[in-house]
Amino acid sequence: MLKDLVMKNRSFRGYDETRKLTEEELLELVDLTRYTASSGNTQPLKYHIAYEKEEMDAIQALTKWAAALPQLSLPWPGQCPTGFIVICLDKSIAPNETAFLRDVGIAAQTILLAATEKGLGGCMIGNFNRSALKELIQLPENVEPNLVVAIGKPAEKIVLTEAGADGNTRYYRDETGTVHFVPKRALKDILL
Repeated sequence: MLKDLVMKNRSFRGYDETRKLTEEELLELVDLTRYTASSGNTQPLKYHIAYEKEEMDAIQALTKWAAALPQLSLPWPGQCPTGFIVICLDKSIAPNETAFLRDVGIAAQTILLAATEKGLGGCMIGNFNRSALKELIQLPENVEPNLVVAIGKPAEKIVLTEAGADGNTRYYRDETGTVHFVPKRALKDILL
């Protein structure tokens, strides 16, 4: 059921590095995006997949995770993802990046729901060094990296909670740093 996938699909920041991803697994996730909605059916998104350790380490070094928990420097050593999908915009197809941000979100959500269905997890990462990543993965001039999606087998526990009366939705960890809590607003609080 879709609700089950949505509830399991969390932003994981710790992974079991012994579960390696294959090129075929990542290609299968990307292939699904071809069938998703695209503004004006323009289809300007392009993808770069990474699963080999050297490239994974280089991409990982260009990302920053968990802005609300900077003191933790996530992911911890030995808990990095084993795959990355870089979602890019081909400006020769769609020069206005802002108009296609929703396409990026649709593609990323599709990738993560499909990963969840396979017993994997992931995290959308918008905080990364764009120019260094573009150079690292050798993107052509007209293609810009827009979002990095980490993929792997989750190695952490995430608990959904209700946001408090103050409306605070900032995620946090328990005192051991191993359980991740994610407050969600109540239905009554999101309806107008």
